[in-house]
Amino acid sequence: MTTLANVAVGLVALLHLYFLVLEMFLWTSPFGLRTLGLTPDFAAASRSLAANQGLYNGFLAAGLVWGLFLGAAGHAITIFFLACVVFAGLFAGITANRKILWFQALPGAIALALIRLS
Repeated sequence: MTTLANVAVGLVALLHLYFLVLEMFLWTSPFGLRTLGLTPDFAAASRSLAANQGLYNGFLAAGLVWGLFLGAAGHAITIFFLACVVFAGLFAGITANRKILWFQALPGAIALALIRLS
């Protein structure tokens, strides 16, 4: 179970690195506009906010990688950052876009459950 839990945590970390790239570097690109369903005007007006949000996603990914790197000693760190992922996903899913519940909160919750079971 530990290997499966670690793989799940690694996938959540990779997902948040993807969010970082999407929000910090691709927000106003054709790929970013299409992926996020944004208009060019909205993307241009919200670019700095998106970059800030991307940076936070990078911190979540870094915390998860840190916890994995420490192995058993990083168990509490991994749980903390997964809880942050889940709560951020729930908040954004409720206040911004319901899709975030599926793409952030659910993967984080699954990884958290696997970590707790391992």
